Order: sequence, then structure tokens, then C-alpha cells
Amino acid sequence: MKRPYNFSAGPAAMPQEVLTQAAGEMLDWHGSGMSVMEMSHRGKDFISIYEQAQADLRELLAVPEQFRILFMQGGGLAENAIVPLNLSGAGTVDFVVTGSWSHKSLQEAARYCTANLAASNQADGHTTLPAPQNWHLSKDASYLHLCSNETIHGVEWQELPDLKAIGCDSPLVVDCSSHVASRPMDWSRIGVAFAGAQKNLGPAGLTLVIVRQDLLDRALPICPSAFNYKIVAENQSMFNTPPTYAIYMAGLVFQWLKRQGGMTAMEQRNEAKAALLYDAIDGSQLYFNKVTRDCRSRMNVPFFLRDESLNEAFLSGAREHGLLQLKGHKSVGGMRASIYNAMPLEGVQALVNYMLEFQQDRA
Repeated sequence: MKRPYNFSAGPAAMPQEVLTQAAGEMLDWHGSGMSVMEMSHRGKDFISIYEQAQADLRELLAVPEQFRILFMQGGGLAENAIVPLNLSGAGTVDFVVTGSWSHKSLQEAARYCTANLAASNQADGHTTLPAPQNWHLSKDASYLHLCSNETIHGVEWQELPDLKAIGCDSPLVVDCSSHVASRPMDWSRIGVAFAGAQKNLGPAGLTLVIVRQDLLDRALPICPSAFNYKIVAENQSMFNTPPTYAIYMAGLVFQWLKRQGGMTAMEQRNEAKAALLYDAIDGSQLYFNKVTRDCRSRMNVPFFLRDESLNEAFLSGAREHGLLQLKGHKSVGGMRASIYNAMPLEGVQALVNYMLEFQQDRA
């Protein structure tokens, strides 16, 4: 039976190959007599899974040795508190707000430090990116926070800003939840990167945090021990019981990504998928996208029907064609196709074919 194409923004589709392998190993992982769900996180079987996942991720993302990879919990939303608890020093933090998620980050951080709005694209409806040379930076900010891909509004930094080029010495903190592992990352510009796993890495429950070692020992006294980066790093992400099954599943995804050719190959594939979909939208009389072309997301493609009375008919027809989870976020409306790594080119082509058919039927 052919599976439908799932365009959910997260929890999102996973590679079928990975799901098949996990199903085969569900009752007995590698002759251990146990499911991974049943293993002690301190036993040799799970430790081998954890170490392999760490090594594969470091290789995939080319993470330098001066960064620690932490497997945590709470999702990207919790990191909006955990990051300032670890790095703010109760001082000032700069925020570049480019959509819903970076706005949430600023609001949450304001509970623990002074949150300065350095730049925002709210005036244009979150459809562009504010030029770094125009940011209003604080003096001696503890760090600068940005979301490198806004899942809801479909805005993506095609290149991370070089803070030193604008006279900023603050570490850059990047929420990369919705496009992590979709393209290479420039670690020379990053202090901390974090991501919820449920969009591009695996199931919900795991949070990836990659932190430069010199930033490990700055936590506020009120920071919970389980969220203190230094303590988590010293305990190899096992200060408390980690999300073991989610780590195992993410590890399978990392191995799948390696088999696909790694980050360079995935970036090329994602560029092709995004170009196919955006070309269909731009060449249409019925659909449109609001985001400026040079900052459109490759992962999350929001689009709208010029006649919104057709929205429900479009979604109903999509489901009949095996195209799922295309309804846009409630805060913006319209449609949204999330085309993460696990979405094959054939799935995007199926969506484009349906969009053209739907338009022609109403011409």
C-alpha cells in the first residue's frame, strides 16, 4: 500500500526506511531481547546507541571539537527559557524577531533578563529579513538570538549573519529547529544552536543543543540542574533519564542521512524541491506566496489561494489525492507545505500536479 505524502510542520514525516527498521527492531534490538524503550539508559546497549548517534551527528553537521552535543528535553520552546538561564547572566540579550518563534523567544527570555529588540520584520508582515547593518544592538549583550527558519511565516536566513562584520562580539544563539540537518552550518558564526527534533531529526521528545565549550559555565544560580548545560555536558546528557527512544530514532535518521550523501546532497535535494513548489506558486493565477524571494524557506512553504472561499475544497481534494496536513497555521491562515528532508521530490511533484489540476478545474 502506498503511503500518503505528509506535509505536516511537526511532528513531521519520517523516512519510511527508518520507520521500517524501527518496526523490525521494536521487540528485540540486535538480539538484546529488549525493545530500546525498555533499556536502561546506563546499560551498554543503550550507551552504544547514544555514542553512535553522537558520532554520526557530529560527522553529518561537521561539528567542531570545541562544541558539545547535548541531547535534552523540552523542545525548542523550553530552550527559550533554558538558553537565557544558561547564558544571559541576568543582563541584556539582543533579539532579531523575524516571525512567531523568535517573538516567543524574546517574550520568554524577558522573564530572566533584559530582552532588547534589536531588529524586527513585523512591519512588513514577516516577509523579509532585517539587514544586519541596521540592527540596534546593545552594548555588551550576553548573546544575540535569532531563528534561522521561521516555520509559520516561511522566512529563512540563507546565510547566518557574521556578527563580527557588524561590530558585534556577542555569541550568536540560533534556533534552527525547522531546518537543522537540511544544509551545512557555518560553526564559525555560532555560539549555540538548538533544535526540537520533531521536524527534521526524529520524533518529538528530543531536543538537540550544540554549545561551544567556553559558554558552558555561565548558568544563573536559579537554573535547574537538569537544564544546566555544564552539568548536562559533564554527564554525557544523562544527568536525568534522557528521551531514550527518541535518541534511538534520531540516530536511525542520522544514519539514513549519511546514506543519502550527507548535508551537501540534502541541500541540493531540498533546493530542487523548494524550487519546484515555488515555481508552481509563482506561475499560478490562483496561488501566491508573500515572502520576498531571497529569504524564502526551503523547508516550510506557506501559500494562499486568491479566492479563500476555495480553501476547504482545496484541502478536501488534497486529502483525496493522498496529500495530508496542508492547512496553514491558525495565526496566518492559508496553506503550508512543509517539505523536510524526509519528503521525497515525488511528493512535491504530486502536490504541484494536484495544485495545477485544482486550478484548471476552476479556470
